[in-house]
Amino acid sequence: MIEINLTTKNREEFIDITEKLINVINQEIEKENIKDGIVIIYVPHTTAGCVINENADPSVKKDILEFLNTHIPRDKKYHHTEGNADAHIKASIIGNSLNLIISGGKVILGSWQGIFFCEFDGPRTRKIFVQVIKK
Repeated sequence: MIEINLTTKNREEFIDITEKLINVINQEIEKENIKDGIVIIYVPHTTAGCVINENADPSVKKDILEFLNTHIPRDKKYHHTEGNADAHIKASIIGNSLNLIISGGKVILGSWQGIFFCEFDGPRTRKIFVQVIKK
């Protein structure tokens, strides 16, 4: 298993981690001579997550954050009173894991797809775990 450390800079942000992840995954594919398999990406936090979405146009991640903040505002009265209830809800909606397919020794991603780490309660030091599984 591969562990990646990431330091976020803002309370809320989407960080494009595509290149970093693909490089790490490709090293593992080469090392283990993997032709076909799967990759599991896991974020072990309750106020952060990960998502695949368009990375060609930065306004997409801005739109997603604005939508989440409109529907899950930070200043609403929540039962969880530690001040980050909105972050827990946003992370639950986004999700904390992704699966990717390896075919022919390459990770399959669509032309416009990127992998984003989604921070909702930063800035913090975070972890991402990556497991590459050979078929």
